[in-house]
Amino acid sequence: GGGRAVTVSDVQQLVRRKDEIEAQIKACYELLEGQKGVGMHEPLVDAEGFPRADIDLYQVRTARHNIICLQNDHKALMKQVEEALHKLHAREKEKHAKDEAEALAEAMSQNQSLPQAFAKVNAVTPGSPASVSGLQVDDEIVEFGSVNENNFQNLQNIATVVQHSEGRPLSVTVIRGGRRVHVGLTPKRWAGKGLLG
Repeated sequence: GGGRAVTVSDVQQLVRRKDEIEAQIKACYELLEGQKGVGMHEPLVDAEGFPRADIDLYQVRTARHNIICLQNDHKALMKQVEEALHKLHAREKEKHAKDEAEALAEAMSQNQSLPQAFAKVNAVTPGSPASVSGLQVDDEIVEFGSVNENNFQNLQNIATVVQHSEGRPLSVTVIRGGRRVHVGLTPKRWAGKGLLG
């Protein structure tokens, strides 16, 4: 039908039908082979022009006729298979292009809505509270507890928040690889310097 999109199972069905037709053609040829090896074009009359008595003329004629019809069906079917595969391929390509366009649009809108970062993580000490929370080097900080780009003056702001939040989880938002990531960071005493590392 024109309205419905071609599916993989449509193609599989056509291929099954093609296999059936090929099997039928083979069976007809075998039948001709069995009749003293008459093929598609050997004469069915003897030297005097009488119908040959050594073969089943009806069977031979029927087999020849069937082969011609089946080969025509086969040709038409191969064309259908080719068209279906072509449509299927075109649809896959279209779907792929659509997916890519959507992903791109999503990335664009993400970028537009990303807030401004006011600081960047340049080191995370292994085993420190920062490391345990999942902070990574190159994370760009957009929110650190109550500090954001609007009220951030200098790193002392962050130090103050950290001192007031010892042992309590702080909500930290960073931009990582163009995406917003939320991290729960609990400042606390550990083996190294400071409460964050």
